Amino acid sequence: MAVVLRPPSFPLVPISSFPCHPPLFLFLFLLLLLLLPPFSSSAPSEAEALIGLKNKFTNNAALSSWDPKSVPCQGDTSKWEGIVCNRGSVTALHLGSMGLSGEVDMEALLHLPGLRSISLVNNSLEGRMPEFNLLGALKSLFLTGNHFTGDIPDDFFENMDSLKKVWLSHNAFTGAIPKSLSDLTHLIELRLEHNQFSGPLMEFTQPSLTSFNVSDNPKLQGQIPASLEKFDKSSFSDNPGLCGEKAGKACGDPGATGADGGEGSGKSKVIGLSLIVILCLVSLVVLAAKKSRDQDFDTLGRDHGEDVVEVCVSSHNNRSKGSGHSSRRGMDASGHHRKDSHSGGKKSGFPDIIMVNEEKGVFGLQDLMKAAAEVLGSNGSGNGHSAYKAVMANGMAVAVKRMREMNRVGQDGFEAEMRRLGKLRHPNVLTPLAFYYKKEEKLLVYEHVSGGSLHFLLHGNRGAELNWETRLMIVRGIIQGLSYLHTELPNADIPHGNLKSSNVLLGPDLNPLLADFGYSPLVIPTHASHSMFAYKSPESLQYRHVSPKSDVYCLGILILEVLTGKYPSQYNNGGKGGTDLVEWVATAMKEKQELEVFDPEIAPSNDATRASMEALLHLGAECAEPNPERRPDIKEVLRRMEEIVTKSGG
Repeated sequence: MAVVLRPPSFPLVPISSFPCHPPLFLFLFLLLLLLLPPFSSSAPSEAEALIGLKNKFTNNAALSSWDPKSVPCQGDTSKWEGIVCNRGSVTALHLGSMGLSGEVDMEALLHLPGLRSISLVNNSLEGRMPEFNLLGALKSLFLTGNHFTGDIPDDFFENMDSLKKVWLSHNAFTGAIPKSLSDLTHLIELRLEHNQFSGPLMEFTQPSLTSFNVSDNPKLQGQIPASLEKFDKSSFSDNPGLCGEKAGKACGDPGATGADGGEGSGKSKVIGLSLIVILCLVSLVVLAAKKSRDQDFDTLGRDHGEDVVEVCVSSHNNRSKGSGHSSRRGMDASGHHRKDSHSGGKKSGFPDIIMVNEEKGVFGLQDLMKAAAEVLGSNGSGNGHSAYKAVMANGMAVAVKRMREMNRVGQDGFEAEMRRLGKLRHPNVLTPLAFYYKKEEKLLVYEHVSGGSLHFLLHGNRGAELNWETRLMIVRGIIQGLSYLHTELPNADIPHGNLKSSNVLLGPDLNPLLADFGYSPLVIPTHASHSMFAYKSPESLQYRHVSPKSDVYCLGILILEVLTGKYPSQYNNGGKGGTDLVEWVATAMKEKQELEVFDPEIAPSNDATRASMEALLHLGAECAEPNPERRPDIKEVLRRMEEIVTKSGG
């Protein structure tokens, strides 16, 4: 540790005034310097700090790319696994599901001044809460699914007012929930479920708080505060000591505290066991039905000797040490390796992958079946769509979307539409590479984009710092890509059809790529109205009419989302949560309070920046106009966007 030499507290005296001989004094002075601890003139570099962090972890093989002979950041990119950079500085550590154990080297983290987000989810880290409160500028802290234990001091988060996301769920924390959490003025998400927190719940009055969960903390007691009643019942489930409407127990009920050990308790246990039996039976029926429905597709390779991919997804409740996080290939139900088969899709009687874009290479169904795979997620709409990342033997990584409800046209019509989309070429459009057709469901194959989605960058802090210049560049790319689609697909009712932040992927330099476009001719309208955001436009909800202006409405919501950092309630399919961005922004504009709606991270530094931000806000509001006749078309939007960029000096 560096030692700072401070001025002496006594007055300095000239050497000539000392009674001793000057050479003797110099000798004594040099001797004093030798006795002092060594002085270091420079702090460790970010690379040295990260290597120190790595060495404190045990089982750190997942961090093999952290090479001390290289630098972690090259501009906005990094070759070090889990490192996110912005302008040559480390801004985020995303080390989830890497099998890490041991301890967190807080001293190393203190030498990363640009660090704003830490994710250590689904590892095997143990011990008490590390001193993350030393990182006062941190905005996101994700510790879900580890083995942290013990109490967290009440004032732990006192100096962390920048925090927006705090995930401590699926650990073994005890004691009272730290009061300092309720004082975080920018808090958006607080996840505390599956711990051993005890005592009463406090008020959380932050208007920004949109996600809250304390379920499965059975030692919590008392009434659910009024400020938390806005959250769903599931946020408070499995807490017998809580009472209130969302707990399903009146606070005057003696059984609300869970202290009744008599007949009522016995009845509760009987009821509980009965419910478990019923749920198990229902689950078996559902699984059997799903298995019957999916059997043809899922056994495509298995019945013909293919090396089938089995995807293992790590559980949120990652309590067992040494639990695996990697995918397994070629295992049968008994756990034995299957024998490799080299029979291709066509040779086995099944159609092969149909390539529609060969710029990234050519591959077949067998290549996908033999690829190492991992689940990327689902669209959450309940219609069975899911996505996987597959890394083939040649190292090529693709995203495979498994789609149902694409039966509006037959096989020939489907192939014609996919080939049309496969011919598109634009730096802000993610063109499909290939597809596999089966009547019940289809596989759509795209190049895998490692930067994730704009949705996670905005609401999960899973990427680089989002300053004004970066957001302006992203919005510009989105508009350019959408304008291209409207030009190249002029006969489509809605050329994109599903534009929202989760369908904007980000390349290495945060270059936006529009995904999931052009599906409208393939999806039955009744299903499209549930799964595609353009069908949530006011004209579609009122008159069942969509047009290219419906895409512009989606663009308007997206622009407002980027500028405010708020999750739009318009994305919810009839559910609650989020902010009605159209109404909120319209009110602010009417009251000349535009500055109130901007994300605090992009507060304007001068009048020119403020003018550009307000101009883009007004453009977004016009695009989201309820009346489609009052919305600008995409060409006008692009023209005005270029004007804003020019005035911003871009």
